[in-house]
Amino acid sequence: MTPSSASLRLGAYYAALFVAVGIHIPFWPLWLQSRGLSASEIGWVAAAGYLIRILASPVIGHLADHGGERRVLMIRLALATALIWLLFPMVDGFTAILVLSVVAVFPFAGLIPLGDTLAMMIVGRHGLDYGRARLWGSLAFIVAATLLGKALESWPVAILPWLMAAALLLTAASCRALPDLKVPRHEGKPPSLRPVLLNPLFLLFLGTAALNQMAHTVYYTFATIHWKAAGLSDMVIGLLWSEGVVAEIILFAVSNRVVARLGPAALLLVAAIGGTVRWLVLGTTAALPMVALAQLLHAATFGCAHLGAIHFISRAVPQGLSARTQGIFAAIAVGLAPGLITPFSGRLYESLGGGSFLAMAALSALSALLAWVLMRRWTTGSRIAE
Repeated sequence: MTPSSASLRLGAYYAALFVAVGIHIPFWPLWLQSRGLSASEIGWVAAAGYLIRILASPVIGHLADHGGERRVLMIRLALATALIWLLFPMVDGFTAILVLSVVAVFPFAGLIPLGDTLAMMIVGRHGLDYGRARLWGSLAFIVAATLLGKALESWPVAILPWLMAAALLLTAASCRALPDLKVPRHEGKPPSLRPVLLNPLFLLFLGTAALNQMAHTVYYTFATIHWKAAGLSDMVIGLLWSEGVVAEIILFAVSNRVVARLGPAALLLVAAIGGTVRWLVLGTTAALPMVALAQLLHAATFGCAHLGAIHFISRAVPQGLSARTQGIFAAIAVGLAPGLITPFSGRLYESLGGGSFLAMAALSALSALLAWVLMRRWTTGSRIAE
């Protein structure tokens, strides 16, 4: 397979995956609200989605490292998730929706870090620019969020589960087209992750990333509801979500130069500082011009954080441990940490409304402190375990 073909297929995978994400993140809270769930109950559903990653990501990462498989496992996970989403129109009530959400998130939570692991293997094999492949996912997010925001002005929100299932079937098809790269199969007990998990530098990295993810919980769960309550239309809200991703795309388009110039730890610091500013703005105003300016900082809070994390794991951890390390990272930083705080973010939003973003600014400031320490202690490119 040529490098251009590999790049095209990797871009297609991220595009399909992020059509699903572009449907889910901005608009799923509206579906939950339409089923009669309160802000606190929506917070618990979101928290369950985060917390199930604690189990899903390490389990699926272990299967991938032990068996050496990446692509085939990704296809199965995408298909399973698509079938589960078809069940949402059949359930009603907080408890049933909560249980089904846990079941639906399990395979999807394993798919995303596994896909990033395979992506970095493809990038390394063919000498590709990861950011330029990944930006197709961001473009797909924009198209999905913008078009769906417009469509929901006339379509019922009840259509969302069906759209999610269709997007996930498309993701499964795109997985099938990816290069089938594997790592050697471990017949016996796989190498221990203990040297990675107990390394102080990895723990610093994990804390930095976890705090950054926690700081996004009010945004991901309640931004759409908050902006709608402030009088913004569905179309404008879709454009606001898309605007942030446009800034992210610009970053990804020049990511090789940015990563080479700053390094993973400094990117995490930029993400945390950007988060502090972004949440302070969103916590003090819902005026459209200020919100639009703050959304440009998505390039920092998500884009720099994502690039920093994926390049840190790629450079600091041996390839044979990469899937499990990525799974542990997803379980703790993307699962446990935001999962623990999301129910409280629901209560915060019920009590403070947009003021709940100010608590998120404090979390970003703590993330910045840890990122600064990591930047001073870790030499870019050095392994933390062999």
